[in-house]
Amino acid sequence: MNRPACLIFNPVAGQGNSEQDLATIKSILEPTFDLDIQYTTPEVSAGELAVQAVKNNVEMIIASGGDGTVSAVAEALINTDIPLGAIARGTANAFANALDIPDTIEAACQVIVDGATKKVDAAYCNDKPMILLAGIGFEAETVEDADREAKDRLGMLAYVLSGLKQLREFEKFTTIIETDDKVIEVDANAVTVANAAPPTSVLAQGTAGVVYDDGLLDVTIITAKTRVEAIAISYHLLQTASNNEAAERNDVGYLRTKWVKVTTNPPQKVVLDGELIGFTPIEVKCIPQGLTVFTPVDQVRQLQESLDHLPGIKITAKQHVAEAEKLESIKSMAEDGVQIDSEEFLKGEG
Repeated sequence: MNRPACLIFNPVAGQGNSEQDLATIKSILEPTFDLDIQYTTPEVSAGELAVQAVKNNVEMIIASGGDGTVSAVAEALINTDIPLGAIARGTANAFANALDIPDTIEAACQVIVDGATKKVDAAYCNDKPMILLAGIGFEAETVEDADREAKDRLGMLAYVLSGLKQLREFEKFTTIIETDDKVIEVDANAVTVANAAPPTSVLAQGTAGVVYDDGLLDVTIITAKTRVEAIAISYHLLQTASNNEAAERNDVGYLRTKWVKVTTNPPQKVVLDGELIGFTPIEVKCIPQGLTVFTPVDQVRQLQESLDHLPGIKITAKQHVAEAEKLESIKSMAEDGVQIDSEEFLKGEG
């Protein structure tokens, strides 16, 4: 007996023939699944269709469209056990590429038919669901400038051309990055907080591949002094991401954390999963294993942090962390039989 599945299909996604795309999807999936096909319209979004499908207790949801469609469906499935199948038909297909889901219809359908699922992380940014990333500064300006008409006509080239335009106008801003254990103060051009990101999301690639199932957010900080340096950074990050290596430049820093708050002066535009949502500050919290996805991928763990080399950076350990480290030290001393003078210890605390 075939499994029931809700297919949310965006007929205006991408540049192909949507009728032919749907016919291909049905030819591959219908031998295995009983498809309930729901179409997005200008009046009814993919997110609304997904929310209703969840209320109807569907067994699984398949999203076919661009990143907006797939992310909207994924957001409705956070903290449910309903698996998501992604059939990418958009411009960037960042979600599929981030999880190494094939970006051809036939191969993506086969991943779903094969039936292997994986728990991956999700996140909330200023209480809004986040599947991919939040970009501050250069990233946000680039996305805003790459309008819908340009994306339809030029595809990924629209983002590249917009990025080159933004480089001519690039500027630094004072940034305070707060995590559970430290406060970082630095002048930056861009800060990207990523839950998942493909190699083409260049400004998220400080770490050696954004790990989407480790319960941590990947934060990349760019501190270029000149436009030439900014171009060199972009090229370097593209190269290291392609080779699954961490960035090795003095003007790129990165860390991994469960929670982060980013404040800037002056306030900077913020793009969340490809859509502008306003201005800094932002607060992002990881939701470990918050989403179930059909995917063939496993990833290798990488180095979590590299910050000290950034010019002018100031890192302050939070008090409770310093206290925890001190208590751990006292515990170790006690276990080793070292006598601890409580009066001397209290003097030291004062």
